Amino acid sequence: MMGAGSESGGRTRVELSRMPAVGPLYRRALLGALPVSRGGRHLPAVELAVGGVTVDRARLADYDRVCGFRLSDRLPATFPHVMGFPLTLRLMTAPDFPIPLIGLVHVGNRITVGRPITADETLDFTAYAANLRPHDRGRQVDVVLVGSVDGEEVWRGVSTYLGRERTPGGSDRSGRPEAPAATARWRVEPRVGTQYARVSGDHNPIHTSRLGARLFGFRRPIAHGMWSKARCLAALENRLPDAYTVEVAFKLPVPLPSTVGFALLPDGGFALHDSRGRPHLAGHLR
Repeated sequence: MMGAGSESGGRTRVELSRMPAVGPLYRRALLGALPVSRGGRHLPAVELAVGGVTVDRARLADYDRVCGFRLSDRLPATFPHVMGFPLTLRLMTAPDFPIPLIGLVHVGNRITVGRPITADETLDFTAYAANLRPHDRGRQVDVVLVGSVDGEEVWRGVSTYLGRERTPGGSDRSGRPEAPAATARWRVEPRVGTQYARVSGDHNPIHTSRLGARLFGFRRPIAHGMWSKARCLAALENRLPDAYTVEVAFKLPVPLPSTVGFALLPDGGFALHDSRGRPHLAGHLR
């Protein structure tokens, strides 16, 4: 199943023969939520790698439909994220990962597309953790996923997660800017949670189950943050260049169901907010 390779940036490279199955990893995550010791205040010195990952065209078509992209052999910028998601999940459920996966909050994501990627290409993925740092509500960590074709890096995603902990003080939420005028309004139906879970492999119950959502403090299920980002990129699809970076900060969750407003800003930014003007997502394309 695996073999250790060379050192990379101080990390030991571990080659996996195939993408991990997500079911056992979620079971491991539930065990990780129990009051047992974690990896402490250091990141795992490992880089996980899987080579020869092909695109499932049926899954790609389903993903395009759920997120609002037109059907195409060209991969949306967010699709390699779901292709490599099991690898990042394997990393984040390891015993030496410093923050339990259950309760971890996805607060930001940056994707860099080096060139268009098509469905007939085979990708090699690597994943590692970086930049563990304090936050006024706990600790943050970046999980990096890199996609390459024939040794050339063509895609890179950096997901920032917050592990909430009791800390002195707290964030200052005053001075929230006024919401921009909506360019479009979208109705987000409850089925978005289960449909996106099926195509992405992210079956966190806060997105698919009313009971699961309530266990973690939500009145009802919430949309995946990466669905929100993908839906915004689908609205910008005709404006996207061949190579670009798109970065988003996830703000308030999108409850299911709800109506959200999408705004395109003149400086290359975009935003998603609720009917009261509260922010769900703030993004920038460059």
